[in-house]
This record gives sequence, C-alpha cells and structure tokens, in this order.
Amino acid sequence: MYFVDVILPIPVENAFTYRISEAEYSFIKPGMRLAVPFGKSKIYTALAIRVHQEEPRIYEAKEIEQILDEVPVVHLAQLNFWQWMASYYMATLGEVMRAALPGAFLLESETIIKRLSKNFTEEHLEDLDDESITILNAFKDQSILRISEVMQVLGKKKVLPSINRLIDLDLVALDQEIYEAYKPKLVKYVRLTKEYEEEVNMHIALDELNRAPKQRELLLNYFSIQARAKKPIKAKELQEQSGASSAQLKALISKGIFETYKIQKDRITYSGKEDSAVKQLNDQQEQALNEIKASFDLHEVCLLHGVTASGKTEVYVNLIKEYLAEGKQVLYLLPEIALTTQLVSRLQEFFGNQLSVYHSKYSVHERVEVWNNVLNKAPKAQLVLGARSALFLPFENLGLVVVDEEHESSYKQYDPAPRYQARDAGIVLAYQQGAKVLLGSATPSLETYYNASTGKYGLVTMKERYGNILMPENSIIDIQEKHRKKRMTGHFSDDLLRAITDALDLGEQVILFQNRRGYSPILECNTCGHAPQCPNCDVSLTFHKHRSQLRCHYCGYHIAMLQKCMACGSEELDTKGFGTEQVEVELKDLYPEHNIGRMDSDTTRGKYGFEKIITAFEQGEIDILVGTQMLTKGLDFRNVTLVGILNADSMLNIPDFRAHERSFQLIQQVSGRAGRTQKRGTVLIQSYNPHHQILQQVSMNAYEKMYHEQLEERHVYKYPPFCRTIKITLKHRDFQKIEESSVWLGQALKNVFKDQVLGPEPPPVSRIRNEYYRNILIKIPRKQSLEKTKKAILKIRSTFLSISQYRSVKIVLDVDNY
Repeated sequence: MYFVDVILPIPVENAFTYRISEAEYSFIKPGMRLAVPFGKSKIYTALAIRVHQEEPRIYEAKEIEQILDEVPVVHLAQLNFWQWMASYYMATLGEVMRAALPGAFLLESETIIKRLSKNFTEEHLEDLDDESITILNAFKDQSILRISEVMQVLGKKKVLPSINRLIDLDLVALDQEIYEAYKPKLVKYVRLTKEYEEEVNMHIALDELNRAPKQRELLLNYFSIQARAKKPIKAKELQEQSGASSAQLKALISKGIFETYKIQKDRITYSGKEDSAVKQLNDQQEQALNEIKASFDLHEVCLLHGVTASGKTEVYVNLIKEYLAEGKQVLYLLPEIALTTQLVSRLQEFFGNQLSVYHSKYSVHERVEVWNNVLNKAPKAQLVLGARSALFLPFENLGLVVVDEEHESSYKQYDPAPRYQARDAGIVLAYQQGAKVLLGSATPSLETYYNASTGKYGLVTMKERYGNILMPENSIIDIQEKHRKKRMTGHFSDDLLRAITDALDLGEQVILFQNRRGYSPILECNTCGHAPQCPNCDVSLTFHKHRSQLRCHYCGYHIAMLQKCMACGSEELDTKGFGTEQVEVELKDLYPEHNIGRMDSDTTRGKYGFEKIITAFEQGEIDILVGTQMLTKGLDFRNVTLVGILNADSMLNIPDFRAHERSFQLIQQVSGRAGRTQKRGTVLIQSYNPHHQILQQVSMNAYEKMYHEQLEERHVYKYPPFCRTIKITLKHRDFQKIEESSVWLGQALKNVFKDQVLGPEPPPVSRIRNEYYRNILIKIPRKQSLEKTKKAILKIRSTFLSISQYRSVKIVLDVDNY
C-alpha cells in the first residue's frame, strides 16, 4: 500500500493522506500538484508534500484523481518557508498555499471558465483532441462554464488536462483573468535641430523661407509658443496654432530645421535624450555602497536611510549588478504596483532581459510564466521586481533581497490569511536561503530604525540629495486663520493658489495630496441634519460626483444621488468634507486652460491604470495631479516643483498608535516628490493645527526628533518595538452573540495573560457587510516566549469554538497587526 500526504488550498489544519499505486509512488515527488477528491463531490488541486507507506488510522484513504505535473512546481526550500509563515502568522498551510500559487495552478470544480471565440482558427482543430472540441461545443449555448459542469459534459472527472490545453491555446480564459490591453500613448513632439539653434543659421533659414510663407509662419509660431510655455511642443499643437498642414511641417523636417521625437519611457523628459548606462555614482552614493558591503560582513540585514531623491535606486542598481554577476538571483520588493510602472523602464535600461515583473495585476499566463522562469532558473528571471506576493516565487539561489520604501503599510497583508508582513517575511526568506537584505527608506519605520540603532541591523545614511539639490522648502499654512480672514477659495488658501499659478506660468507641474477619494465623505440635510448611512456598514455614504451616486467604501453598496432628504423630504442637501474628486472639480473651475489629472483607486482600475496616468504626467500632458497616498510611494517626476497637502489633520487624528509616525512618513514622502532637479521645490501644508509637533518636525525634516519622541511614548504605553502584538477580531451578524462571545473570549484570555489583554472593544467602524466586529489586543513583552503565547491562544480558541452557540462566530488572528 502506497500513500501520499497533500496540502489542500483550504483553511484546514492538517495534511490529508490519499492512496496511490506503486508506479505513482515512484513518480510523485514533493512539490507536484495532484487533483484529489475532497468532501462529497469537490475536486481540488492539492500539493504533494510526502510519499510513504503508512496507512492513516482515522479515515480510509481515497484514491487520487490524477497527477498534474511532470516535475515539482514547488521546491522543498519553499515548503519550509510556507511552514514558517503558517506557524508564525497563525494561519494554515492551505491558506499559505492559496496565497502563494498563481490562480492557474489551483483549478477547482467551482472555477469559472469563459470562451474566447475570436481567437479560434481552423489550425486549432489539428491541435485539439475530441474532449477539447466537446468542451468548446458546450459553450454554444452559454458564455461561461464551471469546471464541475465540464465534468458532466464529458462524463468523467479527469478534465483538467483538456482545460489546460484550451487555456494554453488562448481559446478559453479563467473568469478572473479578463484583462484590458493598454499601449502607452506615444506623443510626437517637435524641436529645433542643433544646427538651427544658432542664431546666424536661423536668420538664414528665415530669409530662405520668404518664398514659403506657411512654413515661415510655422517657425515663428514655434518661437512664440516656446517663449510662453517652457514645455515640450507637440507637433499637433504647433500645426493647429499655425493653421498649417502636416506636409508643411514635414517640409521643415526634411530641410533639417525641425526634428521630431517621441516621449514615453524617457526618464529626463525635457531633453528628449535617453540615458542607458548605469549612472556614475557620486561620492555620497559610492561611500554608501561601500558601507553597505562592509555592513553585510557583520549583519544579515542593512538599513539604507537616505533622504528623498538622494539616489538610493542607483545604489541598489550597482549592488544588484554585483550579485547578478555572481550568478545569484535578486528579489526587489516594492510596496505599490504603481511604483513598478516607473521602475521597470529604468531597470530594463540597466538589466535588459534579466528582469521579470510579478504582481497581482498581471494575468494568469504572465504570472505562471514568471513562476516557471524562476523555477527553471531562466536567464530572464535573475532579477524579479514585484509587490509582496513575489516573496512566494520558487527561488533556490537567492543572493539579495531589496525592500524599497520598507516603512510602507502596503507590505502588510490584511485579508485574507496569511496576514503576513512582506518586509519581515522577506528577511526570514533571505535568512533561510543564506541571502542578504537591504532595506531602503527616507522615513524608516520605528521598529526598523530601532533595530538598526541597537546594532541588530547595519545602518547606512545618505543625508544629501543627488547633485546637492536642496531639500524642498516646507511651509505650514494655518487655514483656521485664513477662513477667519476670508482668504480661502474652496479648499485652497490664497498662498497655495498663488504658488500653483506661479508654477504653472513657468511651465512646471504641481502635485496636490488629499488622502480621501470621492467627492465628499458626508451628504447632510441642512433642515434635519440626517446623513445617508450604508445599510450594511456603520459608515456614511461617500458622494461620487462623476457617477452621481452615493457609495460605501467598505462594501461597495451604492444608490443614485438623492434629490431630497430621506428623513424629512427637504431639498436642502449639503456636502461636508472633501475628497480628491472635489479638489479636481474645483481646480478645473480655477484653471480651465490647464489639464488636471486624478490618481486614486477609482481612476487606476485595471492592469494599466497606473501606467496611463503616470505616463501622461511624465509626458507633461497633465499640469496638476491630484491624488491619495498612491502619490507618495517613491515616484520620480522631474518637472514637479510644488507639492500641496490640502488637509494634514485628517491623518493625524486616526485612532491608531502609529498615526503620528504614519503622518510624518506620508507628508515627508509626498514632499519628496518636489524639486528633484536643479530648482528647489516648495511644499505647502494646510492645517487647522499648525503648531502640532509632527507638522513642525516635518517642516524641519527632523526624522531623529520624531523617532525619539515616538519611541518614548511607545515605551511608556508598551507598544512595538518594546512588545509584540496579536490582534484577535471576532465577527458575527447577531449583535447579542458578538457581545457575549467577545466578553467570554476576553475573560478567558485575561485569565492567562492578565493585564496584557486590551478589549474586547468595537473598532471605529464596528459593522461592515452586516457583520458586527469586536477587537481584542494582546501585548507580548520581549522576554515572553512568542511560541508559547501562540499555543495558549490557539488552545483558548479551540475551547471557544467547541461551545456550540459560539461556533458560528468567525475569529481572525492577526500577528504583528501594525
């Protein structure tokens, strides 16, 4: 009798054992995928972790359906990493497996497939077997099929190979993988050739053009536009203003007076020249690079603390180059998909085809391709750039992990499990593979800086911007006083408007930051004060003007914009507060002749959402970009000289022990987008409380001061880095039941952990999607064993779930919940 132990992509604690034949026993290796029956009728893709001859005692082993792989798709080293992640973050191996494997690896009986009929040609008939053709015929009556329905059509359970064949031929697609395709817009610009930039030659050209008045007018128009706007001149715009045809413009190009160029990937946009070789490091960067290498002799992890625009990316690039030259793999982690857009074009110039990109906006094919390239150590997957999910790729020969903007909260996965912190998990992955870790940030998280200053990590600092450019000049505007003196236009103070107008007149770009999307967070009746609430959550509905609807940002519930109050019928409805959409609308009224762009999660849906906006902004098509915190993530725009923060207080007043640290990081990072070339940038921060210590520290770029002050508070109130925290969230639809069960669980935990337990407590938004929430926080001092604490918590949880009336209460465990 031969058996195989498998993990299933479902939240169950144990592995399951299935029966296999002797031939399968000799063929199956740990890390291969198998299709197995589970429960009464479901089929799952499972992962083999061990083959053996021990029969399970508790249940009778079922037979597997089929083997899906020729070779393992997961390494043993990866399985060790998964096991660490499951035990540390109190998740199950199945949950880690579901998070780690690309969706195409996890076909199940409930997966939906769609027919892509336009891709079908006669040649496909030769590649398809009878079963695949039967599946295609089944689509005649409907556009989608579940895999369980395909099983019925074919009258057998082994259907996955036929479906995979159709996916490979692009004839069907998994439902969640229908993506838009975006081609970056290439805009044609015109400039004078080198020869005609000289005044003497220009006069000769003008004399010669006396016989061609239209061409002469084109040339003169070029000078007048250039004098007005210091921006690249579009060919189309020049033609329209001169009333000329494209033939007349072509004539000037063929005479060698004009040349055209296109802007898209060009980093230094305004010269139209490409830079491809790795930049020569300046003295500060050279010193930082040498210090990092020296630090790696003593420490596994090194923190590079460099101010914004100090050229950290060039340091990473030079370090990565050395590891790639040794034949090692490098993982470059970024917090936001928006950032990969800019970095890919930069890194491709240096590393060409050695670079692969991996994140959730990529289609199943692209992700599987990257996975297989990393698995087979293909030359095109030596350097992997990705968001947090790239941690799970099958690395075997990892030499370096770079975590850029390591302070970012986006590295934390909140839902679903495993709720891991990619920076911390990356450090463990590197340790398991004998690799080094470089953490980079202008505003490191308190925990990382604490580890660096106590000697656990190496620390390297870069205090000056690249090319000795000055840090932006920060000013705080008291909007309470401005309101009193009636100097506000909408949400803009007179100072901010003056600065925006000046920047636009000089042909420069402006970024405005408001950390809330939508038009207005509250719609209120002026007569009775009623504000429409979401029926499923404890929040007011946000008004979105362009769709003319009220939306809930938690559950997606939406209704058409109200014409009168739901409570009293009055038509006097007013909006309170403001979001990015309202800022955009106000700016369009104030600056009608300029282009205003908006970057938030409403405008960046789809695979290329970020790329469209970032490309347009880089090409100078957008003059003012309004956005949420997506804007703060290390983006590099060369022509931005002014950054405005419209309401700094909204960040400072969040009920969270990290609110002040996060506000400092956000404001400092968004300020860092200004003045990244020779001209010094300006940052204007609007606030009702200009004397707040965090705003004062930001205006002086005093990171150390903020660090010591926050550390002192954390020490007094026992928060990280002086203790670990585990948050337990309970959810249920019945208010009475959630009250009782949370009190019971809180008491059981207090019996063991005494005063280390806070709660149970309703969170600020205590009902989402008709479920009531209660939070319990456990603080674990440094000297207390984390492992024993977790065991005690799991024991209390299983006792709790054995009480019949509490069994329906969902419990979520979140380790290191910050």
